[in-house]
This record gives sequence, C-alpha cells and structure tokens, in this order.
Amino acid sequence: MNHLIYIYLLCICAIIIAIRFMASPQTAALGAKISIFAMLLAIASDFVPVPQNVIYLASAIFFGAAVGILLGLKIKITSLPQMVALLNGLGGAAVVCIAIGDAHIFSSALVLGSVVGTVTFSGSVVAFCKLQGFLSKPDFRFLNPIILNVLFLCLTAYFAFMFYRHFDIVYFWALIFSSLLWGIFLVFPVGGADMPIIISILNAFSGWNSVAIGFAQQNILLITVGSIIGLGGIILAQIMIRATNSSLLKLFTSHKDLSSSSANHLQTAKSINTRDAAFILKNADKIIIVPGFGMAAASAQHALKNMSDLLRNKFSADVKYAIHPVAGRMPGHMNVLLAEANVDYDQVFELEDINREFSETDVAYVIGANDITNPEALSNPASPLYGMSILDVSKAKTVIFIKRSLGSGYSGVDNPLFFAPNTFMLYGDAKKVTEEIDKFLEQ
Repeated sequence: MNHLIYIYLLCICAIIIAIRFMASPQTAALGAKISIFAMLLAIASDFVPVPQNVIYLASAIFFGAAVGILLGLKIKITSLPQMVALLNGLGGAAVVCIAIGDAHIFSSALVLGSVVGTVTFSGSVVAFCKLQGFLSKPDFRFLNPIILNVLFLCLTAYFAFMFYRHFDIVYFWALIFSSLLWGIFLVFPVGGADMPIIISILNAFSGWNSVAIGFAQQNILLITVGSIIGLGGIILAQIMIRATNSSLLKLFTSHKDLSSSSANHLQTAKSINTRDAAFILKNADKIIIVPGFGMAAASAQHALKNMSDLLRNKFSADVKYAIHPVAGRMPGHMNVLLAEANVDYDQVFELEDINREFSETDVAYVIGANDITNPEALSNPASPLYGMSILDVSKAKTVIFIKRSLGSGYSGVDNPLFFAPNTFMLYGDAKKVTEEIDKFLEQ
C-alpha cells in the first residue's frame, strides 16, 4: 500500500505539471507527453501488488490500448470533436461498469457516480451522433425541457432511495435506466452552436463521476485526478458560456427560436471569384483570417497556412488569425487545426485580444465562421444570438466570406453580414477556393 501511495503522488504531480505545460502552445506537446507518462504509471499501479486475475486485467488493458491506437491512427483531425465526445462517454461508461460490479455494497458515492456516469455516457453518445450528422436538428417544442429534467431528477432520486431502503438490485438497474434516458433528453435538444459548451460540461461530468467512484473505493488517485478534470471542464464551460452570453440554465431548459429574424431572402449578396479575391488580398496591408467550421469541414488549414505565408513573405502583409472561443465543434477546435498546419502560435489571437483591430484591417478573410461573426448578436434583441460576443469582422474595410452557399450557420440563424456593402461572397469548398487563391498569389 505504501508503494501505491508513492505511485499515486507521482501520477498526481505529473498530471498537474502536464496541465500547466498545456497552458502554453509552446509547451503543450511536452505536457501531452507527461500526461501520457502519468496515465501509463496509473495503469501500472493496478499491478502493485500483482492481482490474482492478472491475465484478465492484462488482456483488458491490451485490448483497450489496441482499440485506442487504432482509433487514434484512423481518426481524421477534422473529426476530433466526435472523438472527444466519445471518449467522455467511455469514461462515464467505465465508471458505471465499476459501479455495477460493486452494486452489492451500498454506497451513496457509488450511487452518485452511477447516475453521473450514465448521464455522461448517454449524453456523450447523443453529442457524438449530432456531431457526426447521424441526428438531425431536433424540434422538441412539444416537450418542455424543464418538466423533463425535473421528471428525471425525481425518478432518479426515487430509485436511489428505494435501492437504499430495500437494497434490491432491480432498483439499481432502474436507476441506471432512468439516468440513461435523462442523459439523452438532456443533450438532445441542445443546438449545434452550443456543442463546444456541451462537450466541456460532459468532460466535467466524466471527472466528477470519477471522484464519486474514488470515494466509494477510497482511491486517492481517482479523487484527485477526477477533481482536476471536473474543475477544468467547469472553468472551460464557464468561459464559453460567457462568450455566448448564455447560462447553464438556458442551455438545458430553453429552446431558441432558430428561425431567421431578417428578410435576407429579399437582398442580394455580391460575389467574387478567386482571381479577384487574390487581387484584393495581395494589395492589402493588414489581413485577419477568421477560421470557422468551414475550415475544419474542408480540411483547409494547410492551404490557409500557405496563403498566409505568401501574403506575409511575398507581399509584406501583416497577417493574423482570430479565434472565437466557440468556433468549431469543440473547445480549441480551430487552435488544434492551425497547430496541425504548423501555423506560428504568435500569429493566433483570441477574441478579446484582436477584436479592436478589425476597424484597422484591410481584409477579413472568413471561412465558414457564420454565427460567431453575425452582427445581429449585437444589434437585434429578437435574434437567438443576441448578447453573444462576436468577432467584429464587419468593421474591416473589406470582408471576403467563404461559404458553399448563403445558408445559415449551425444555429439556423441567417447572417446579414453576407449582404453588407463591404462583404464579398466567395462560394465553394474552402480548401479548393484557398488553393486557387494560392496559385494566383504565386504567379
């Protein structure tokens, strides 16, 4: 047991150091390596002392590692949000499996871990399906989310009480089933624009259910690491909630009216071709690139990196990247993609650091970042996006907006920026369009 304590302390210290290193892009890779070391050490602690069922334990670890390596190699970087959502769900499922194995010993912490773990699992599966496109945008107006949440809360509390009172395994399985449904109905009505927040919340859930199981099993490693994950998820979710001027209560208990609030169908958007876009860009002194989900969907980050290098080195332009906290489908989605393309960290700026520069910018090059650039968030109280912090691209002298069509963003809200006098629409696949611009810039 003394040896385990030392191993646990080493794991905890390594994880804290890894998280500290991940706070900076320059040291994030080292932080990831340290966290991998900490996880391997935690897994190795299961063999101290050597358990009787060592063959089964080793087989399970080998199988899990093989699946993880295969998924890591096969997954496209543009599908990372789905991967993160799925991993959150697997964390919750693992906790539930532990709880099922120990269900013969009643523990309030075990019951709590079962509930949170099951909600995390089913909610994460729904998030994965929505991100993967397996589920269409839901219309749950016939169901009141407040009533649903209160109903499942009461059901869960009832089954937990009955399990405590009668210690009947049937009530435990009823508790699991009601929590499973609760997770589905909790996440299903949430719109795609709020997916980064949901993923952060589910990440926090996966941490807190580890804490609950840690208390049930008196495992200091689970308690400490779970607390770090839980608090980290909450802090990240809170940052994004502030950026969208939302709240947890609104997120899970209200339905946004996703109908367009403007008569955009009566307006005409000006369009240009790639040759014209290249001409505008090469004559600009200051350019801000605003990546959105369009960049992820088209895997345009490498073409974008090449374009920014050409503009900076050949035409002496000042080129920067502007990142909104909820751009894409998961926290840091755009940062990960730009890092994968080896974009210099010094060129990437967060919303609060760069927003004031748009008024001094010659060209804002926007790739599918629909909702996070919508001016109605500032000007139209009737818009579902009203109050959300946006990137003020409309203040740039010229806006080049790359989209496949004039369709609304994932929130379903039309963007009047498309029809602004200083906006030019460049229709097409973001990668192909940017590559064509690169060719004109190279000539």
